[in-house]
Order: sequence, then structure tokens, then C-alpha cells
Amino acid sequence: MTTIKQTIFLLTISVFGLTSCKQMQTTEIRDDFKKYYDQFNVDGSFVLYDPQADKYIFYNQDQFEQTFSPASTYKICNSLIGLETGVIKDEKFVIPWDSVTRNNPSWNSDHDLKTAFKNSTVWYYQELARRVGGQQMKYWLDKANYGNADTTGGIDKFWLTGGLRISPKQQIDFLKRLHDNQLPFSQRSVDIVKNIMIARDTLGYVVVA
Repeated sequence: MTTIKQTIFLLTISVFGLTSCKQMQTTEIRDDFKKYYDQFNVDGSFVLYDPQADKYIFYNQDQFEQTFSPASTYKICNSLIGLETGVIKDEKFVIPWDSVTRNNPSWNSDHDLKTAFKNSTVWYYQELARRVGGQQMKYWLDKANYGNADTTGGIDKFWLTGGLRISPKQQIDFLKRLHDNQLPFSQRSVDIVKNIMIARDTLGYVVVA
């Protein structure tokens, strides 16, 4: 697959206990993050939202409402839709490897939903999307209000090289709704996806990938 240089954004949502005390929303600009993008010669942005303090931390805030292809970040919504439609039974559901050798060695084996999420295994999510089908995929994107909900460009490519676009602001909103159980998916689907997202769980914080 041809690599196209494009604007890359990174967003993070920090998960803390919510307080009942309403605070004024604040922002912090971190121009010092530029060096991390420069070393890889990419143009991008960083957004972190702390719901406890109702605070945003930005690098390159100008991109906050610009839209981009979600690429690998779409695996969150893709997983939810796969579970909700019954295409994927649970996090242990295996899709056999198609025996096509790819540049990422971790992709070259059978995967279940949990390992596919961890490794961002593109072929797994492409097969999941094909099994969901265009009609159901479009229905759930509209219902979840995910970006522009555009599935043009192929059922297994629309979030990679097709028409789907989403901004960092919309991504943060989607993650907040996921965290607060406000997405239009069953609690079972939400709980499974929240569980497979956990990369590290300690007494002080939870890191999701």
C-alpha cells in the first residue's frame, strides 16, 4: 500500500473520577511538544482532556476542529459496531489470518478482537467491516454521530483512504461519550471495548491504547 504523507494528529483522553463541583473550563498550550513531531518530520497535533478539571491541553490547537481520516483510531468504533451487530461475539472471536505476509510481523497470524485491537491489525478490521456490510456500518456511524459518517471509498477502506473524516474535537467527544456510557451501543458491547482498550491499569491511573 502506498504511503501518503498527510497531517497526523494524536489525541488522548485522561480518565479520572468525575467530581460534582463545576469548574470553569481551562486550556494549556504546549508548544514544547513541537520537537516530538519535528523529529519524525510530521505535522500534527495533541489534545488531552481532563474531565475532573474540565481542562484541555493542546499542541497545535489550530487543528482541533480540522477533519482527518481516523485511520487506526477507528478501531474503537469498528469494534463497537462489530460487537453490536453480532459479527464479533466477544473479545475472543478469532478471524483466521489470510496468509498474506505484511510489513508488520505481529499481523501475520490469526487474531481475536483483543489482539487485533492491541496490534491495530488492519486486515482483521477490514474483514470485520466486510462482514458488517455497508448498510449496517452506515447506520451505526450515523447513530453514533461519528465524524461525517461517510463510508464512501469501499467498505474495507473508507476509514483509511476513503471518505470518513473526523476532527480531534469530535474524537474527544466520542471518547467522552464512550467513557460516560452515552453511546448508542449496549452496555455489553461498551464494556468489552473498554476492557480491550486497557493497556495498563494501576492504582493511580488507567492507560488506554
